[in-house]
Amino acid sequence: MKVLHMLTSRLTLVVKSIIIATAIVGSGQAHAAKTIEQKSIILPKSDPDINLGKMNYNVKCATCHGINAAGSAKGPSFLNRVYHPGHHGDAAFINAPKQGAKAHHWTFGDMPPVEGITDGQIAKIITYIRALQKANGIF
Repeated sequence: MKVLHMLTSRLTLVVKSIIIATAIVGSGQAHAAKTIEQKSIILPKSDPDINLGKMNYNVKCATCHGINAAGSAKGPSFLNRVYHPGHHGDAAFINAPKQGAKAHHWTFGDMPPVEGITDGQIAKIITYIRALQKANGIF
């Protein structure tokens, strides 16, 4: 009897978890991406590397990922905890513009490679994005 009660309790917990997860995914909350209002974004202190990163970001990334990484209808904001360095390390930011990236967090579709981007530009863009993230409490 004790074993049956324990199994029933565990099964109930699993079923409840599945129902909650289904409700979250079904409502779009699990993968909801939104743009961030520009006025709420804290800009990092300027320095030459950050400024160069911002200039390169504006040319190569902002069309999809928004000014100041705020996101757009074409791509997510990088000011989201999903892009914390512990989850999306710098290697992800190096590989995505070079090779493209399969959609895995959002519903924007796959990211194509960025034409003509150089390793030097990517390094500066990462410096800028990480400075923005730090200024906005992502890490």
